[in-house]
Amino acid sequence: MMTSIGTAAAVIGGLSLLIGLLLGLAGRLFAVHVDEREGMVREMLPGSNCGGCGYAGCDSLAKAIVNGEAPVGACPVGGGEVAHRVAEIMGVEAQEQVRQVAHIHCAGTCDKAKREYDYFGAPDCRQAAQAPGHAGKACAYACFGLGTCVDECPVGAISLRDGVAVVNPDVCISCGRCVGVCPQRIISMRPKTNQAVVCCSSTAPGKEVRIVCAAGCIACGICQKVCPAGAIHVKDNLARVDYEKCIACGTCVKKCPVQVIHRVESQEEA
Repeated sequence: MMTSIGTAAAVIGGLSLLIGLLLGLAGRLFAVHVDEREGMVREMLPGSNCGGCGYAGCDSLAKAIVNGEAPVGACPVGGGEVAHRVAEIMGVEAQEQVRQVAHIHCAGTCDKAKREYDYFGAPDCRQAAQAPGHAGKACAYACFGLGTCVDECPVGAISLRDGVAVVNPDVCISCGRCVGVCPQRIISMRPKTNQAVVCCSSTAPGKEVRIVCAAGCIACGICQKVCPAGAIHVKDNLARVDYEKCIACGTCVKKCPVQVIHRVESQEEA
């Protein structure tokens, strides 16, 4: 009896030892090597998981940076400071980062933009875009003013003012989520340091623009003629600013007959 028990114990012990050895060997053979720099880079990232970098979150971005699939300055929220810290970890030199902020290309407030009807549908711009008309706006390029971008912004940098979305550049974290949810495609990212911005997105002829909005670009070309840096051009009936050339002199802002070009000053710069 005792011999049987001892034999069984020995067999079980031997099997346990063999299984342990096999598991240990399998662990070594199939182990996934994780570069320690991945964790270090992840610690430097802000952790907002906004997706503005083009990756699923900060963990994915950290892995991409370490694998050489993304630049050290890929995080739009962290900006130059984070880029330099990540560059030190990776042993490379970081390029200067220009902070980007969101901008709404529409100034068609209730007193300036014509309405064709009162919209009583779902308070969501994406759903309104599926319905006939443009949420009641006469301009096909207008901001619907229903606040989808406001709801999407993780830091409350966007608000609605008189029927149009407005961005606070001092609060914006450059994640770009508002750009992706706007069905009108009238939100873009611009350099925060640049102050001349075109607050219109209509490519309709000037005559048609005048009918539907008093704050729309009429493609007169005056801004293009007076710009001393050659930074603004009219293309497809719409004034467009080349931010790399713009010197923020404000000449185009003063000369625009319909005041569609604005000088945006943040509280930090004012």
